[in-house]
Amino acid sequence: MFQYNSDVARGWESKSVEEQQAETSEFYGKPKPRLTSDQKANQQLRDGLLMSRNRIVQQLTTVQNSRHQKMLESVLADLDAKISQLG
Repeated sequence: MFQYNSDVARGWESKSVEEQQAETSEFYGKPKPRLTSDQKANQQLRDGLLMSRNRIVQQLTTVQNSRHQKMLESVLADLDAKISQLG
């Protein structure tokens, strides 16, 4: 019959528990700097523009109509300009 926890779980062999816990706390333990409401709004706007940009780039890979392609390239240039203005 199988013994529960008879061996050490995978990933734990090479490092001690203390080492893994220390690495985890270093990665997750650092608090993020608090943002002002203006900074939060700016970040949300930038994130939205980047998502739109990714969607346009994806559409450009499959577009077949040249007019549609030109329109998407124009939108992409506009998005790039707005993103660069935000910093």
